[in-house]
Amino acid sequence: MSISKKYDPSKIEDKWYQYWMEHNYFHSEPDEREAYTIVIPPPNVTGVLHMGHMLNNTIQDVLIRRARLKGYNACWVPGTDHASIATEAKVVHKLKEEGVNKSDLTRDEFLKHAWEWTDKHGGIILEQLKKLGASCDWERTKFTMDDDMSESVIKTFVDLYKKGLIYRGYRMVNWDPEAKTTLSDEEVIYEEKQGNLYYLSYAIEGSDEKVTIATTRPETILGDTAICINPNDERYTHLKGKKAIVPLVNRVIPIIEDEYVDIEFGTGCLKVTPAHDMNDKALGEKHNLEVIDIFNDDASLNSFGLHYEGKDRFVVRKEISKELEEKGFLIKTEQHINKVGTSERTKAVIEPRLSDQWFLKMEELVKPAIKAVLEDGEVKLFPKKFENTYRHWMENIRDWNISRQLWWGQQIPAYFFGDGKEDFVVAETAEKALHLAKAKTGNNNLTIADLKQDSDALDTWFSSWLWPISVFDGIRNPENEEIQYYYPTNDLVTGPDILFFWVARMIIAGYEYRDMKPFTNVYLTGLVRDKQGRKMSKSLGNSPDALKLIEEFGADGVRVGLLLSSAAGNDLLFDFDQVDENGEVLKPKQIDTWKAEGKEPIYTSSLCQQGKGFANKVFNAYNLTQIWEVSETAEQPEVAKIAIEWFTSKFQKAIIELEDQYSKYRISDALMISYKLVWDDFCSWFLEMVKPTYGSPIDKKTYDTVISLFEDNLKILHPFMPFLTEDIWQRMATRSKEEALVVSSWPKTAEVNSEILVNFEMIQEVVSGIRTIRKEKNIPQKDALSVTVMNNEHSTAALDAVIAKLGNVENISYSNEKLEGALSFRVKSNEYFIPMEGAIDIDVEIEKLTKELEYTEGSLKRAQGMLNNEKFVSNAKEVVVNKQKKIVADSEAKIVTLKASLESLR
Repeated sequence: MSISKKYDPSKIEDKWYQYWMEHNYFHSEPDEREAYTIVIPPPNVTGVLHMGHMLNNTIQDVLIRRARLKGYNACWVPGTDHASIATEAKVVHKLKEEGVNKSDLTRDEFLKHAWEWTDKHGGIILEQLKKLGASCDWERTKFTMDDDMSESVIKTFVDLYKKGLIYRGYRMVNWDPEAKTTLSDEEVIYEEKQGNLYYLSYAIEGSDEKVTIATTRPETILGDTAICINPNDERYTHLKGKKAIVPLVNRVIPIIEDEYVDIEFGTGCLKVTPAHDMNDKALGEKHNLEVIDIFNDDASLNSFGLHYEGKDRFVVRKEISKELEEKGFLIKTEQHINKVGTSERTKAVIEPRLSDQWFLKMEELVKPAIKAVLEDGEVKLFPKKFENTYRHWMENIRDWNISRQLWWGQQIPAYFFGDGKEDFVVAETAEKALHLAKAKTGNNNLTIADLKQDSDALDTWFSSWLWPISVFDGIRNPENEEIQYYYPTNDLVTGPDILFFWVARMIIAGYEYRDMKPFTNVYLTGLVRDKQGRKMSKSLGNSPDALKLIEEFGADGVRVGLLLSSAAGNDLLFDFDQVDENGEVLKPKQIDTWKAEGKEPIYTSSLCQQGKGFANKVFNAYNLTQIWEVSETAEQPEVAKIAIEWFTSKFQKAIIELEDQYSKYRISDALMISYKLVWDDFCSWFLEMVKPTYGSPIDKKTYDTVISLFEDNLKILHPFMPFLTEDIWQRMATRSKEEALVVSSWPKTAEVNSEILVNFEMIQEVVSGIRTIRKEKNIPQKDALSVTVMNNEHSTAALDAVIAKLGNVENISYSNEKLEGALSFRVKSNEYFIPMEGAIDIDVEIEKLTKELEYTEGSLKRAQGMLNNEKFVSNAKEVVVNKQKKIVADSEAKIVTLKASLESLR
């Protein structure tokens, strides 16, 4: 192929991805090889690529590409999640914009809109993953609402119900008034928020006495059905058996006694609202209290809300507190920090609510999953610190509320046929349900029309907890070839925020339905944060457009940039800015203005720039090897022999280190090993050693070995930089017979020559010392130097040829005495002298050093003068004073060095 002067990722990325796809390199079928399987954490079907996805999928692609190179039958299953709450919310919003309310539609009509939305927006993120280089088996793409996937979910529900593990109960649940559905405990995020504590006066029936109640939610007094006091509280002994009157509604309620009440908190009197608080509900059941629900499903007040009916709860809070104050019921208000539950999905404040829901008993199901992670180590978490989080969640698990008041999702397969709470059957189809209903009632005249299926859908997680099994059809056909071959999967890469939501539940499902783990290793990535440490999010506007990053730096550059700062399990601080054409950083308002004008800011990122720079370095190394003339007859130089022996051992040592880092899921460290090996050892040292002198050819033996070693470098880089490495691999006319890098073989291991590695470290230090003197004395590389070595305890005579070539040294001699009038440096116990006579103009150098000495002495004097000024030291900021102290220290050290250099030249 022709040589390109500059690496341009935009010209090769689509080309090679299409090439991989056309040759079906990502597809897997069961065969005689050992399987290596990853299932993708399915992103929301309507989602778009963000930085979290970029990190997560880059790591997965690194693992799957490496497994492919190592000879495994690598299978990476992609797919998307139907995301009930998020997707339904988007469809509802779209319909509202069109003037249509969900309540005006039938379920089938709404689902038609939902499928249209999904068909239009679904799968966008998977196409974007291809831009990143994700080598998924796209023929296996799954969606949690595919017919076979839904059938698996329904089959699982029926099975668990038959086992007595699923039940229907009237319980206090977490209600999301925006999504209008219940949530599981794990989907509620508790945040500390500033609120108020309202002290309200309740009259005691039949007397002039009043009692004070403290509450954070004055609107809920409309649902009060009791006041509770602690029987041991002497302040309220006289209230036993009496009744109180609720302000505004004038409802007469009993005063009950229970040790649940904290004597020290508030006033020691507790208002009881069984319909709107978990603890109040327990008190209500214990004392047989009336339950009054004051809220509609959108958290506006219902008919029990008096003249506040139809108003939002937070509006009512302000208005009712004002009314209570005006009517003398509000005694005082204090500021109060309160933990408020919010919906993970909609961010709405959760409302406790009583309703009939479906629950899955977890107490027994969870035991094998606890044992697998915390006792047997069958499933390993990386980093190990997350075992404590896992233990806490699993050992304190509660029954899982699996029903959602949504239409988008798998409809619960429960069929009602009467008015009683037990008048239902559970079956996979309506036909099977009818058969069960006839048997249960003894009524053979029942028809399908008499059955009404539960309108609720199942929690999305109840679908995705089967993911590693259902993608291989292991629920419907548990003995099929694919589930037997690919399951259990090997590695799972995901975020710690869904360790319980998804990871733990998949482990539970694995042992329940396959009697084995679903995967062996779980690598929990950190969160991607901006340079201020804030989590990247759309709402903060601190997250870059992932595709524009790829456009600016290339997919390989972005992948390397992400992984360079992603230590195992720790959060990633990703720096980026948006700048104008002059490189000036744009502020958020400026960015909005630019976009409104149809202009696009330019992205900058030091991490991604480093990745792009690395790609250019490797590409230029390839170009260098292509301009060499190869000679069939030239002898192999001694330097080339040494260089090949050294780099071969260096490479083998790196392979061993890579295996160790990969085994620990330290992907960033594995990248750094590869990065340093290729940039420092291969490009900066090895190629310089084997490079032929100007105008001369390189011998074929050396050249062939260089290309072979280059190929090995490309192999270990390929998981991180798939496009660049494939492109160079394909360009190499003398490359191995393997048809493509993506399906080539991982480099073989060989013995490491430790002695040459130690010796070469010394050579590198010597060459670096020579180069430092050249730089300091402005001696061009083309000008040859002489070197005299003293105190030669660690002889490098056999490697002098390397020093001579890399340092352009024409003569290396050995002596037991110092060489006067020469510059020197020390490496271990050897001292190296470089005569300056002839190498530099002594008079010019003395004049230059004298001027530098005078300037430095002036800087020292000025800084000392400022520090001797008490007024300056007393009034100046500490950072300013410290700066002057540093100038003094640096100047004193530099003066010593300059005087020594002058002395050696005189």
